[in-house]
Amino acid sequence: MLNLLAPFFSPDQTLGFIQAAADQGVEAIRILGVKLINPGDFFELLLRFLFNLIVTVVIIRFLYYPHSRRKDYFFIYMIFSVVVFLVCYSLASVSLQLGFALGLFAIFGILRYRTDTIPIKEMTYLFLMVGISVINSLTDKSVSYAELLFTNLVIIAVTWYLEKIWMQKKEDFMDIRYEKIELILPERRADLIQDIKKRTGLNVYRVSIDRINFMRDTAKIRIFYRQDSNVGPISKEAPKQTPPVDS
Repeated sequence: MLNLLAPFFSPDQTLGFIQAAADQGVEAIRILGVKLINPGDFFELLLRFLFNLIVTVVIIRFLYYPHSRRKDYFFIYMIFSVVVFLVCYSLASVSLQLGFALGLFAIFGILRYRTDTIPIKEMTYLFLMVGISVINSLTDKSVSYAELLFTNLVIIAVTWYLEKIWMQKKEDFMDIRYEKIELILPERRADLIQDIKKRTGLNVYRVSIDRINFMRDTAKIRIFYRQDSNVGPISKEAPKQTPPVDS
């Protein structure tokens, strides 16, 4: 055993290691044939990582979170962004860049957790995090930093416009069980909406009758309502946007 390890710890090997470090700098230091550090590449990794992290925090903390208040998704998006960026950057030298990026989108496109289904808006933000991380990690030296900065600013600007301006009046839905079955007739739809407005206090503008139970004289109805931006969002601990309410 000692004979096997002797070449790695021999005086000549140690002196050669120190002499190479002194003559050529830290770049010459190798461990098992791999450089200990490449200052240029490491600095680029650090710069790109911090840039990607800042963009992610801006979108998730200041655009997504104020409306959703979902700390669980906040955690998921941050972890996804960091992991996807580091994986893509580490494999950037492989000649499968485009295929690898498309594979990530395909995987996350069919992503389902065992117990919960991700809502459409949250899935869109997940795509956004994956896309930004892929862009910031896989762009090579043919793309200038100005172009990379412009791309990220455009994504932030479009997300801000859609979240803050276009969707200023938030729309939501709720499933209820309704007992006044005589009001579900199409010609009494206005009376139905008015009654639900009065009983729930919500700004209901549309209803969809999903199921009718004539044995119990009840109907399962999905109501759609608008929520002003200055009104705090309804708590959404469950994956559904609002838990069903028996009326």
